[in-house]
Amino acid sequence: MIIVHHLNNSRSQRILWLLEELGLPYEVRRYQRDPQTLLAPPELKAVHPLGKSPVITDGDITVAESGAIVEYLLEAHGQGRLRPPAGTPEARRFSYWLHFAEGSAMPPLLLKLVFQRIQTAPMPFFVKPIARGIAAKVLDSFVEPNLQAQLAYMEAELAQRPWFAGEDFSAADIPMSFPLEAAAQRSGLTPERTPHLSDWLARIHARPAYQRALAQGGPYDYA
Repeated sequence: MIIVHHLNNSRSQRILWLLEELGLPYEVRRYQRDPQTLLAPPELKAVHPLGKSPVITDGDITVAESGAIVEYLLEAHGQGRLRPPAGTPEARRFSYWLHFAEGSAMPPLLLKLVFQRIQTAPMPFFVKPIARGIAAKVLDSFVEPNLQAQLAYMEAELAQRPWFAGEDFSAADIPMSFPLEAAAQRSGLTPERTPHLSDWLARIHARPAYQRALAQGGPYDYA
């Protein structure tokens, strides 16, 4: 039995979605973030030393990291589903977008979250203008330009094809959901500015497997 060690409001929601798309049986073990720090509870360290989510166990095999979990599930249980044939242009795009989600799309979104929290965090009055000024400078000169460049790039890609790897939905679309849902929340992804990305989000949210995964995972702030 595949066990998903599921942290609320985390990337593990995408693993539930993949399992639903593949129609595989699985069990969900739930963990809640600390309400103050928003960090995972220490119980997750019993599963993996870093104590982060997503992580799955499949018998005596433990796999962490979103991209690695996607690759493992497709190789071990996918039977050729949700990935293009090897050696095709679609397969190269599949690999690219599977790793782009975490390697390129998420870092500026995380930086934006961190520096926005610095702007609103309590601190001594004499430090506050300096810290907030630095945070604003980093956001305006580095983080936001990178985010907008990435959104423009992804929008142009989806103007050429309906899904990230090609004409068909694939497992590469699943990791891309997290950064694009986050961008829709706080980084200017709107139907007016990014019609193709917004349409893609609407189509993934309408998929029955996505809806079933939400029912399994519980409330999900980015959805």
